[in-house]
Amino acid sequence: MRDLDALVEPTTRGDPMSPLRWTCKSTYRLAEELKQQGHSVSQRTLCDLLSQAGFSLQSTRKTREGGPHEDRDAQFGHIARTVAEYQAAGDPVISVDTKKKELIGDFKNAGKEWQPKGAPEEVRVHDFIDPELGKVAPYGVYDLTTNTGWVSVGIDHDTSEFAVESIRRWWREMGKITYPDARRLLITADCGGSNGSRVRLWRRELQRLADERHLTIQICHLPPGTSKWNKIEHRMFCHITANWRGRPLVSRQVVVNLIGNTTARTGLRIKAALDENVYLPGIKVSDEEMATLSIELDPFHGEWNYRLMPRA
Repeated sequence: MRDLDALVEPTTRGDPMSPLRWTCKSTYRLAEELKQQGHSVSQRTLCDLLSQAGFSLQSTRKTREGGPHEDRDAQFGHIARTVAEYQAAGDPVISVDTKKKELIGDFKNAGKEWQPKGAPEEVRVHDFIDPELGKVAPYGVYDLTTNTGWVSVGIDHDTSEFAVESIRRWWREMGKITYPDARRLLITADCGGSNGSRVRLWRRELQRLADERHLTIQICHLPPGTSKWNKIEHRMFCHITANWRGRPLVSRQVVVNLIGNTTARTGLRIKAALDENVYLPGIKVSDEEMATLSIELDPFHGEWNYRLMPRA
């Protein structure tokens, strides 16, 4: 058992340069190594010994979020208070993010669905991108108060222009209907990506939206490394993924239809539409252009919390 323990955990209890550290530690491989050390043991017996010793087959688990910011909890508290204040006043609060890009075509999609026995849907062996269909980037807007959502299915680059255009379409199709008297909007977003706290284009495009709709737009970013706590992830995106599991996304319209037909026991309702606009990457916003923005930084972490007022 000592020799087995040293083989299974070479970095802590055995030789850190053990060849098993760099190979798949299968029970067959472990049995061979033990036999070379003079032990008489079968692969089946080895499985029982590992179980008795408290070992089991396990995958890695995503738990480390990087170095936590000292004001992480304080920022979450700030967001919670701001959201509660907006909801009490009857003003809109949305959570935004981009879902991972999806290949379009008859490709394998993770998960399973009920099919007649022996008749699985056939898909391609290799996931080489289709040059005509390419990928889609679904950008979601989730209304925390009404439990409704909007998804723009983009076919081009995931830029800040695309992100704000998705919010604009949500406001036109859903937001202004639900909140006809609203004069302000609260957005909660991750710290990175197309809606990142350091992205100048994100702020410029939000200013344009504020000017167009005569809305004061307030933004609260989640602290770095905490994107999994974004409400849209576990209140909307997870249900979309569950709805299309095991189904090949053979066309862009199929993606739109599957998203639009997603529901949940919580009463979730989602609208979706294709965004066929072209969004150029790498657009630079100058210091002079930034100086024209009507932006107000919050006293508490102004890099995360700020508002854009409509310009006359």
